Amino acid sequence: MARFPRTLFALTLVLSALILASWPVNSADAADKLVVYSGRAERLIKPVLDEFQAKSGIQIELLSSGTTELVNRLQAEGDHTPADVFLTNDAGSLEHARELKLLRPMNMREVDRAIPSQFRASDNSWIGLSGRFWIVVYNTNLVKPEQIQSLLDLGQPQWKDKIAIPNSGSEYLQAGVSVIKTTFGDERTKQFLQGLKANAGSQVYQKSSQIVEAVAKGQVAAGIVNHYYIYRHLAAQPTAPIAAIMTDQQEGGMGAIMNVTGIGVTRASKHVDSAKLLIEFLVAQAGQKLFADLDKEYPLHPDVKADPALVDRHSFRAALVPLARLAELREPTLTLIEQVGLR
Repeated sequence: MARFPRTLFALTLVLSALILASWPVNSADAADKLVVYSGRAERLIKPVLDEFQAKSGIQIELLSSGTTELVNRLQAEGDHTPADVFLTNDAGSLEHARELKLLRPMNMREVDRAIPSQFRASDNSWIGLSGRFWIVVYNTNLVKPEQIQSLLDLGQPQWKDKIAIPNSGSEYLQAGVSVIKTTFGDERTKQFLQGLKANAGSQVYQKSSQIVEAVAKGQVAAGIVNHYYIYRHLAAQPTAPIAAIMTDQQEGGMGAIMNVTGIGVTRASKHVDSAKLLIEFLVAQAGQKLFADLDKEYPLHPDVKADPALVDRHSFRAALVPLARLAELREPTLTLIEQVGLR
């Protein structure tokens, strides 16, 4: 999640509390309604929630915003929050919400059967729904895939003015750097970040879709994004000269950096049974396939196959840093990012 300066944290909570009345959430008398706070883009999650609403008869009231804003809002609202469910696209943010005691531990056999333990909190206070990998997108007219074996290669001088990267507020960047830092240590990670900064120059973007677009247009040769942005672009523009490199698979490599979209029930929810039904829908095979087909992410249910356009999940290794550690790693990672001066 994007970072606020520590000295402004208290002010952020106050401001969050002051604007509560202006947010379009009405939770009055809704036994068959769930209020979902979502850190995902509405276009990516709403079709799935609409399907659940149609099948269950439970009305979904969706509030989409930035993950940091939603965590701050949950803190400010406390026991009075109308939110029943918090859903977002970063395990570190979900774990942070758990540490703040904003989420409710859950005992659900359906979850235990459907989602492997490495993709959920130890107490099931958050549960992974789909996986994504932070990888390289490259222009097939400008790069040969064998030129890039590791993400760290993009910090080397030969990529000067040839790459695009996310900005320092990107959850994906923060989580990815946390894994690199844990694997290789501070010094090598700092050298990598300095190289990225020098090589990207002004090609620093707020949105991953902008990075893919820049690569497709040949403005840069390569970029770092979550894998699904590549496949969504190709679904819309099949002839675009882009492809994915699942990096760090060489002997001794760290493996591809993984994160998950996940969900948790708020501790203050008054509609826990309905929230459980939503989770059961999302972790079941039909819900997992719907999620995967819509968003081009990897299902976490072992019996559900990903979109065939994606790299076969059994053909590559993932990094071994536990997802639950992303929260504790965030602060030292952000300090390192600040030291390098990534913008």
